[in-house]
Amino acid sequence: MAHGALLTNGHRVKPGTQTVRAAVNSIREDLDAALQRDPATTSRLEMALASPGLHAIWVHRVAHVMWRRGGRWRLPARLVSQAARTATGVEIHPGARIGRRFFIDHGMGVVIGETAEVGDDVMLYHDVTLGGRSLDRVKRHPTVGNKVTIGAGARLLGPIVIGEEAQIGANAVVVSDVPSYSVAVGVPAKVRSSKPVAAQPDPYADPALFI
Repeated sequence: MAHGALLTNGHRVKPGTQTVRAAVNSIREDLDAALQRDPATTSRLEMALASPGLHAIWVHRVAHVMWRRGGRWRLPARLVSQAARTATGVEIHPGARIGRRFFIDHGMGVVIGETAEVGDDVMLYHDVTLGGRSLDRVKRHPTVGNKVTIGAGARLLGPIVIGEEAQIGANAVVVSDVPSYSVAVGVPAKVRSSKPVAAQPDPYADPALFI
C-alpha cells in the first residue's frame, strides 16, 4: 500500500480525502439545520449563498483550526476572523469553540468572545453578545449548552453556564447561570419558566414569544 494511504470499505483513500468528506458532510449538516430554522429560505443553494450567519461560522471553523496551531498562525487567524466580520457583521474570535449545526439567524451584530464555548444545535438571533466581564487571561466568556436558543439583542456576560435546551429572551442581560430547560428574560435576567422545550410552541422561535 502506498505510504499514507488509508483503507475505507476495502478501497484505498488518498490522504486528506477523509478530511474533505468530513468538511462536505459538515457543510450539508449546517445547511439542513439552517433550513429547519429559517422558514424564509427553501433550498440549500439559497441558504449557502445568502446566509451571513452560515458564512461566518464556516470561516470561523477555518480560523479556529489556524488558532489552535498556535505561534505564527495566531495573527493570520485573527485577520481571517476580521475579514469575516467585515463581510458578515458577525465577530467570532478564532479561539471560541463552536459545536455542530450552529446557526445565526440574520447575523448582524453578533459578538462571540475568545473563551466562549457553544454546544451543538445552538441558535442565535442577531445582535447577541457572548462577552466577558474581566480583563484577566482566564476563562471569561459564557459556556452555552446543547440546543440553546438565544433571542435578539441578548447579552450573556462572564464565565456563566447556560444549561442545555435553555432559552434566553430578547434583550435579556444574563450574568449568572441559567438551568437547563429554562426560559430566562429581563434585565438582569431571571428564570420565568422551566418546562421542557417539547412543551413549548417552537424550540427555535425567538424566546421573546414566551415573555
